[in-house]
This record gives sequence, C-alpha cells and structure tokens, in this order.
Amino acid sequence: MPAKGLKYKKMSVLWTARALCLGAVALSLVAELLVRLLRRLRPAGTLNEVLFFPSEVVCVQHLFSSLPACPCICPLRHGPETSLSRLLRHVMSASSSLDLCIFAFSNANLCRAVLAVHAKGVTVRVLTDKDYAAITGSQIGVLRKAGICARCDSSSVHMHHKFALVDGRLLLTGSLNWTLTGVQSNMENVLVTEEPDLVRPFVEEFHRLWERCGRGPLVK
Repeated sequence: MPAKGLKYKKMSVLWTARALCLGAVALSLVAELLVRLLRRLRPAGTLNEVLFFPSEVVCVQHLFSSLPACPCICPLRHGPETSLSRLLRHVMSASSSLDLCIFAFSNANLCRAVLAVHAKGVTVRVLTDKDYAAITGSQIGVLRKAGICARCDSSSVHMHHKFALVDGRLLLTGSLNWTLTGVQSNMENVLVTEEPDLVRPFVEEFHRLWERCGRGPLVK
C-alpha cells in the first residue's frame, strides 16, 4: 500500500476511535440528564423519612387530645418531636385504612394511636404472630375488644414482619417491634416512604398473608 494511502488509513482509524470516545461521553451525559429529569418528574412532596430508636421518653398526650392545649402535670418533657411522636403521627394520619403486620405489639401509646384511628371510622386490620399475641402485655386483645379484626397464622413459623400501611400509600417498616423495649431501649429503625415501587410489594404481601391467615383462628 502506498505511504499516502497508509497515512489516510491511520488517520481514519484515529478519527473513528475519537468519534467512538466522544459518542461514549455523549451517551454518559445523556444518561445523567435523564436520571436528573426523572428525579424532577417524581411527584412533589413524596415522603421519605428514616426514624431511629431508642426514642427519647417525652409526653405524647397532646397527640391524642382534640382539646386546646392545657398544662400537663406529668414529669416528662413536653413539646419536642421524637421518633416515637413522628411514628404516632404517621399512624394517626390514616383516613381510610390502616393495615398492620406486626410480630410483637405491646406498646401502649402505639395501641392508643391505632384505637384513635379506629374510632374515626378507619378500617383497621392486624396480622400478628400467634405466640406473641398471647404474651403478657400484648395489646392485641385490647384491639380486638375494640372491634378491630386481628388474624394470626396457624403454622409453626413466626410471623416476623414489622410493617404498617397507611391508606395503602404510606409504608412504615424496619426492625422496630411495637413494644416498650423496642421504642425506649433497643437500637432500631423505621423507614417511612410513599415511593410506589416500595409500597406496592408490601400491599401485595399483606393481602396474601391476610387471605392465608383467614383460614386460621382469629386472635383472642
């Protein structure tokens, strides 16, 4: 091959390599722009929050009272927002439905929140572990006496989930058992999210377990 032709061939290869590199850079920039655009297109106000426990022990009476604020004589601190108060607010924000899938439920304040939601006419359903539903201090019996339907699985394995669904749109899930120890003593976490791709599988799992547990005995 003549030297001139060889020179043109080398230049052609070089320009092709440069074009490929520029194309790769351009694709990378386009991908980054698409990701940013999708983030901006996400519904405004989508809630994403993480709560860590143990939670500071403070007075939460004001969350349950519809009366104007009045002095409380209990010795606990008043006013500060805590992980527990945030969790209570999320639970009590339910306006149409509240589905609970809780391994151990003995925390009195969380029970009060669920009862308050039920009193508003919200449909409340509870799935729990059959062994822990009967332990001393369990609030499941209190919920059932108030007219809330609670179911448990009759199988030999534990129902170890810890999640709640508020109006089918808000997910509360994490390591936290709804117990006094879980809230005040243990290092635990609760993820709060409205992301549809995260909420949807939990809705499906709750319905699957609810139907399966419906064939077993109700919690007494």
